[in-house]
Amino acid sequence: MKIHCLQHLKNETLGNIGTWITQKGYTLTKTLLYEEPLFPDLAEFDLLLIMGGTMSIYQEEEYPWLKPEKEFVRRVIESGGPILGSCFGAQMIAEVLGGKVTKNRFKEIGWHNVRSVQGKNLNNNISSGLPSCMFPEFEAFMWHGDTFEIPFGTVRLFESKACPNQGFIYNGNVLGLQFHPEADRQWVRNLLTDSGHEIVEGKYIQSEKEIYEQESLFEDSKNLTFSLMDWFEKKM
Repeated sequence: MKIHCLQHLKNETLGNIGTWITQKGYTLTKTLLYEEPLFPDLAEFDLLLIMGGTMSIYQEEEYPWLKPEKEFVRRVIESGGPILGSCFGAQMIAEVLGGKVTKNRFKEIGWHNVRSVQGKNLNNNISSGLPSCMFPEFEAFMWHGDTFEIPFGTVRLFESKACPNQGFIYNGNVLGLQFHPEADRQWVRNLLTDSGHEIVEGKYIQSEKEIYEQESLFEDSKNLTFSLMDWFEKKM
């Protein structure tokens, strides 16, 4: 499998996803948006990954690479190519598919409970293609202040207390997740180094100590990621 990654920040890397790719021996290429937005031909990869970022989808003036990136993602979706987007990546997919991205009522930082939901949709319950029993309830790592609408033609998959729209799927192979399945210890450490100033008092904001002391959740995050990537692998 050939995998291409859109990476928006130097330290917001692939984490658990990178570990899975290495163990599988698959080919990985990257577009580093913070350096130069050069995008490959669609025939050069089998799966697209869209990673997170501290910027917002609607900041096109501040980040001029956003428009060409959105157009590239649109072309991948129209070609029928599989995509996994986490956090900022999911928000990008949502906007490309016609959903609005806005500020969420609460900022979520740390480990939070995520639940599977019945995917009701404007198109009368389209089948998601993702087994509903695969991820019924789990703890996931969050770091976001924005949220997305569930776009028309997609299936809503997950929710949390602070954010009703935690995930959706389009065409059975374009998966947008508001949470970060890729979060391993080094990934979280990088984010805390770069954005630790965002940890302030808040209903759904955990302290650095709370984040690190939940040791078992890092292994759970890895297992979640591997299950997701195995699911994509089987669809190839």
